[in-house]
Amino acid sequence: MSMDIQNVLTPTIIIRPGMYVRDLFKECGKVHVQALPYYNEKGSLSGALTLKNIMKFSCLPEHMVELANLLGNQMSCVENAEEKAREIICNPVEPYVRELGETISSKEPLIKALAIMERNNVCYIFVVDDGEYIGQVTIQGIAQVMSDLDSSCCVIPDQS
Repeated sequence: MSMDIQNVLTPTIIIRPGMYVRDLFKECGKVHVQALPYYNEKGSLSGALTLKNIMKFSCLPEHMVELANLLGNQMSCVENAEEKAREIICNPVEPYVRELGETISSKEPLIKALAIMERNNVCYIFVVDDGEYIGQVTIQGIAQVMSDLDSSCCVIPDQS
């Protein structure tokens, strides 16, 4: 398998107005990605929805983040965690849409995708050709392709 964007591409659904957090969570879990693209009412790619952003703003009060190392095992403030989770997944996605960020064409070299991800401190990049989202490249996808390469360097020489 060659190391190019086409071989590392993970196709996903596109999140659109009127969808729910549940839809995002299901797709991210199904295809093992951390973010999905968002198309606005006009049908244009205009943003991104990330699991991290939704969790941060729905589940974690800022004081818990700031004092994370001091938190103990007994967390009385999250006794209703299951109820809160049900509430979150029924929320519309619109309040969680973030800026789109950089994208890349499927014709670009994979190393460029990796460099852009590193520069932006993210683990994914959306692949967009002629204004249309076609999938995403993830760090996990790159690692998987690399693990499938010929592993002759890992063969232990016969010592008989």
